This record gives sequence, structure tokens and C-alpha cells, in this order.
Amino acid sequence: MVSKELDGAKDDLETAKNSLTAGDYKWATVQAYYSIFHAAKALLYNKDFRERSHRGLLSALKLLYPSRIIGSIMEDFSEAMRLREQADYGLVYSEDSARVSVEDAESFLEETTKILGRAAAPKKKQSTRPPPRQQAVGRVAGRVQGS
Repeated sequence: MVSKELDGAKDDLETAKNSLTAGDYKWATVQAYYSIFHAAKALLYNKDFRERSHRGLLSALKLLYPSRIIGSIMEDFSEAMRLREQADYGLVYSEDSARVSVEDAESFLEETTKILGRAAAPKKKQSTRPPPRQQAVGRVAGRVQGS
């Protein structure tokens, strides 16, 4: 499910870029949002959760991932959601808002891929023994404290 959502995010981003180039700013805005939406779903699925709504997805990500990891891209998600709603329901859109949405979608997908890559990376086996330099420092510190 994670890879399916990432593929969908990539496809929507490419379509959004094509729409932007073609001057179809409403659809570039909507498609860029859906790129972010699918990338966000990949993050959620990675934690074994499912969304029930667009806003629920946004809220769930804020709860499941520390802000130091996803803080900056959550602003992109919120902004893209707002711009998509304006374009879709209010018919308010522009070249600038479409460009911002596409740039935000690119950033969101890039960061999502990094986050998921870290989550999928094999964890190094931790030695219970500190590296040699730390051992020496520890022994010296032990002697100083014990004297």
C-alpha cells in the first residue's frame, strides 16, 4: 500500500506539472494537492493506520510523526489543502497559487521519500560495548572519580 500511494503521488505530481505548463492552473492546483494527499497516505500506511477524511489524515500525521521530522511539510499539506479547496469549490486560483502547490508537492514527496527510506533502512546492530576510544575515556574518568 505504501508503494502504491507513492506511485500515485508521483503520477499526480507529473500531471500537475503538465497542467501548470499548459496553463490549466485550477487542475495543476488540484493535482498537486492529490500528490501530497497520496504521499501523506503512504506515511500513514507506514504506521499501519488508515485515514477517514482529508483533514483526519492531516491530524493523524501530526500525532504519529514528531514535528522535527515532518513539521515543515505539514505546512505544505495545509496550504495545498486550502488552495485546492479554493480552486475546486470557490473557483479561485491563479498561476502563482498553482506554482506554489506544485512546488509544495515536490517538497512533500521528496521529504516523504526520505522519511520512508529512514524507516525502511535496516537498523545497525548495537554493540553493548562502547567503541575503544570511549572505553579508554570511561576508564580514565572512572579512576579520577574513584581517587
